[in-house]
Amino acid sequence: MAHPISAFQAAYISIEVLIALVSVPGNILVIWAVKMNQALRDATFCFIVSLAVADVAVGALVIPLAIIINIGPQTEFYTCLMVACPVLILTESSILALLAIAVDRYLRVKIPVRYKSVVTPRRAAVAIACCWIVSFLVGLTPMFGWNNLNKMRRTQELNGSHTEFVITCQFETVISMEYMVYFNFFVWVLPPLLLMLLIYLEVFNLIRKQLNKKVSSSSNDPQKYYGKELKIAKSLALVLFLFALSWLPLHVLNCITLFCPSCQTPHILTYIAIFLTHGNSAMNPIVYAFRIKKFRTAFLQIWNQYFCCKTNKNATSTTTAETGN
Repeated sequence: MAHPISAFQAAYISIEVLIALVSVPGNILVIWAVKMNQALRDATFCFIVSLAVADVAVGALVIPLAIIINIGPQTEFYTCLMVACPVLILTESSILALLAIAVDRYLRVKIPVRYKSVVTPRRAAVAIACCWIVSFLVGLTPMFGWNNLNKMRRTQELNGSHTEFVITCQFETVISMEYMVYFNFFVWVLPPLLLMLLIYLEVFNLIRKQLNKKVSSSSNDPQKYYGKELKIAKSLALVLFLFALSWLPLHVLNCITLFCPSCQTPHILTYIAIFLTHGNSAMNPIVYAFRIKKFRTAFLQIWNQYFCCKTNKNATSTTTAETGN
């Protein structure tokens, strides 16, 4: 029989639902903008769509599953594991999409002349598919055996219990902290983040070198190109910074749990870290809207075309009447 939800759990669920209600429409808007605007069809924006798809799934899938885990239902071990794994898949997908975006921006400033012949739509699609395949392999590793099942069985045997193996579904109950720290964080989160930091530093370095070559350039086009690249690179670096800021606290708490079992981490810190990870999915559309002009234009176009239809129809009718006269 399910136990009643406490006031604290009710507050947690309310915040999670609010994050989902911002994240899902915002990222659908990003995907919509790329689909309808021809100016947003290059490789970078395809990778941004992949990131937005992961963020939509966080709001539509991971947050509801996180609420279920927070309530702590009685389930079989692998049922609980299936509930816990999607967040691992989508986190890795976001990281690899950000890495692909960083590499793409580097190629745009390193080989601007050959960029379109190197980064073709087909290659971008293959890269996105590879990112998702790797994400599923990394995120589903606990399903392949790296989990807490044997540990829990040993505990049950020591307690002399021979009842049906049913557990209270919690993330740390089924997911091994060794997997989370040694494999997930030290291999698939931290190194890509450090690599992206180095790539963006090199991107900014290359752009500034080109912008300083004013004397040798007889045309304004190179200056205009690299000036635009600098603005976009800053916006995408901000997306990366927000991702790192949102996810590192939870991974640090996982490290504390593994390396210092006797340390008591306040529950409020854990909840704040979880809110940050989920809230990150709602941040990116806001960054795009305020920082990238193409997205801002596309968002306004969608708003005017689909949400202010009465105004547009009236304006069209008036224009048609005037033209007729």
